[in-house]
Amino acid sequence: MRRMLAVLLVLLAFGLAQTRVVLGVGGKTAMVYLPLTVVERLGYFKDEGLDVVIQDLGAGARALQALIGGSVEVVMGFYDHTIQMQAQGRDIVAFVQVGRYPAIVLGVRSDLADQIRTVADLKGRRVGVTAPGSSTHFFLNYLLVKNGLKPTDVSVIGVSVGAQAVAAVQNKQVEAISNVEPAITLLEERGLLKVLADTRSTKGTREVLGGEYPAAVLYTTRAWLDKNPETAQKLVNAMVRGLKWMQGKTPEEVAAVLPEEYFLGDRALYLKVLKNSLESFSPNGRFSDTAPLRPLTVLSAFDPNVARARIDLKRTYTNAFVDRALKTVK
Repeated sequence: MRRMLAVLLVLLAFGLAQTRVVLGVGGKTAMVYLPLTVVERLGYFKDEGLDVVIQDLGAGARALQALIGGSVEVVMGFYDHTIQMQAQGRDIVAFVQVGRYPAIVLGVRSDLADQIRTVADLKGRRVGVTAPGSSTHFFLNYLLVKNGLKPTDVSVIGVSVGAQAVAAVQNKQVEAISNVEPAITLLEERGLLKVLADTRSTKGTREVLGGEYPAAVLYTTRAWLDKNPETAQKLVNAMVRGLKWMQGKTPEEVAAVLPEEYFLGDRALYLKVLKNSLESFSPNGRFSDTAPLRPLTVLSAFDPNVARARIDLKRTYTNAFVDRALKTVK
């Protein structure tokens, strides 16, 4: 009798598991978040019985604020926000890693390349980031401090991603930019940008940040994760399936599942961006034991809240859902 009751309770809990999820993303067309669109377009969320409502919030800082404010339940954003939030007493947990490199680039307008030769030359300049408080802003702050400046030595302007970021440089609204693909390659191909720091590749990330650096992840509040473990598992199953699908695919095969607007009017150039970016994605969704130390080091360099806090990195991420997904997802 007890066994039957236990089975009934499990079945009841399964039946009541949340199926609709409101997910915020800090710039859906940004290359760093590409696996989210791949999973959505291939129908993997639906295969898990989920109705995932994706809200494109244009920048990581805005997606984080939406989570804190309760208008979204889960975020596709950068891992470093979980550390930043722990320093502020908020329990935010990443539960699948999508990007193993930040793929963020700091560059200056080509017409100013003779004046701004190094990061130190940015003093007093206007620098575009996706949004103040986003990971592109953190990257800029770290490089400023690393090169003897303070974050306040530059004027930071939010320029979002994609076409908006390109326009900000093209129209000379900013003199430098910290941003992600596809904007960076578009600017380079048009002769509008000279790169100062580049984390799109293994080599570049090692040179700038010292090695693998968890970037794009799914994160949420611990309260939501504890309340909705089955829903979280289904989200992870879909994401791991998408990451595995991407392994070994050509840029053409990946592009074939994307909406036309992602190409910003230049499919050939987007294929080039894809070719240069595919290695930045995680092959399986797992966090390594050591990589989370790098975001902590970066944030501690310029954020006094993080520097003085006693951060327990083990509380900022979990591999539990990914490990279960890897046993079943083909």
